[in-house]
Amino acid sequence: MREGADAEVAPVPTLLQRLRDRDHTRAGIVGSLVVLALPSALTGLFGGGLFQMAELHFLGLLGPEAVAAAGATNQILRQFFFLLTFGVTVATQMWIARHVGEGSVEEAEHAAGQSFLLGAVLALAAALAGAFFTEPLVAFVAGDPAVAELGVVYARITLLTLSVFVASQIFSSVLVGAGDSTTPMIVTLITTPVGIGAQWALTFGWHGIPALGIGGIAWGAAAGGVVSIGVFAWTLLTGRCRVHLRGRHFVPDAALLRRLLSFSWQPAMHFVARSLIIMVFMWLSGRLGGDVQAAYTIGMRIEMMAVMLAFPVANACATLVGQNLGAGDLSRAWQSIRIASGVILGVLIPGAAALFFFRFDVVALFTDEPAVLEMAAEYLFYASVQMAFYGPYFVAFRSLQAAGDMNGPMIISVSVAVLIGAPLGLWLSSYTDLGATGMWIANLVYGSLNAILMVAWLLTGRWTRGMGAPAT
Repeated sequence: MREGADAEVAPVPTLLQRLRDRDHTRAGIVGSLVVLALPSALTGLFGGGLFQMAELHFLGLLGPEAVAAAGATNQILRQFFFLLTFGVTVATQMWIARHVGEGSVEEAEHAAGQSFLLGAVLALAAALAGAFFTEPLVAFVAGDPAVAELGVVYARITLLTLSVFVASQIFSSVLVGAGDSTTPMIVTLITTPVGIGAQWALTFGWHGIPALGIGGIAWGAAAGGVVSIGVFAWTLLTGRCRVHLRGRHFVPDAALLRRLLSFSWQPAMHFVARSLIIMVFMWLSGRLGGDVQAAYTIGMRIEMMAVMLAFPVANACATLVGQNLGAGDLSRAWQSIRIASGVILGVLIPGAAALFFFRFDVVALFTDEPAVLEMAAEYLFYASVQMAFYGPYFVAFRSLQAAGDMNGPMIISVSVAVLIGAPLGLWLSSYTDLGATGMWIANLVYGSLNAILMVAWLLTGRWTRGMGAPAT
């Protein structure tokens, strides 16, 4: 009998399995960065960029009041809960990446289960806010009565259904922390067309479906989120991805919940600083008129395309930093940061140049109101300059957070927002003749200074003394 004749032949792993199960503590850094960042970038561009542009187009068809109402709600009210969710996802990704790098998969899965418990609390808080406090919250951010009326409808639905978005974000952070950004991409490719189609049908009516106007925008987004949750849950609970969640992982663990919370509030505050700038500028633009508020909303939505390119690379770098620190390899963590920074700059600088030269054409895709178009294009004039700072900024703060340094990024962002960005925007727009232009200038100063200080803190190397990092 021939040796091994009866032995089973190991199945050849599929491309999806190879991408999902890649060892990022040993494989080539450039390849790992591509494997993690490219799917995340496609997820952002398709699920975030395409979806937001389609939503913005639908809002534009409803009129500038609808654009301003959704902008005020999304960028202030819903954003507040997203920032809290972001804090949980940062802590979750860091924790899971560190345990995967150490080879402690069960601990990583347990942390994932606990993060969903925290997400459920946030979703409940959002639903209660939507049920009982919608009118005063919208009145705070929308000064125009027509904008406020639409904003109440949109905000109530958005907050009541926020649970689907919270769950989707946590699902993605669990998988990305484990080194699998391909599965979230696949889920996004499946569910984004559902969300866009549902928004169109529910907003304008189709084959007997009533036209709900701005309410259809919110319900359609929620419909896409429900499908996303279903696919994610099926994937994680059946073991068809790198993380397999079981019932025991959802049993509350008070000690771990406290640990996750201890690493969650600082990233949330970090982004609260940016939300503060948006809140102040949205309030200031509302004082200047509905056209200014609509222009600010359109400009920010377009600017978010740059964030959707920068953040996936920075997020991939965070996974590499976390896993390699868990494996005790500080040099690979530094090398990951250098390579990621170069990649982002190589993408964003040409993109910023294109946005600068074609800003009027881009804005014209979303509005035909001359005043709104002119002001939104001016916003993009300044935003295109700021885009050059996005790459180093995102890589710096996500790497710091991945290493367990949550305080440094938070202190820098909050200080610059409170001491520089918000006061400068208020002064330039309200106490000079610059008006809306003053806000655009203040936003550029805030973003640039924030990036410079964040990179400087990263280069001190103090983050290497953080959670589990080797001493230098």
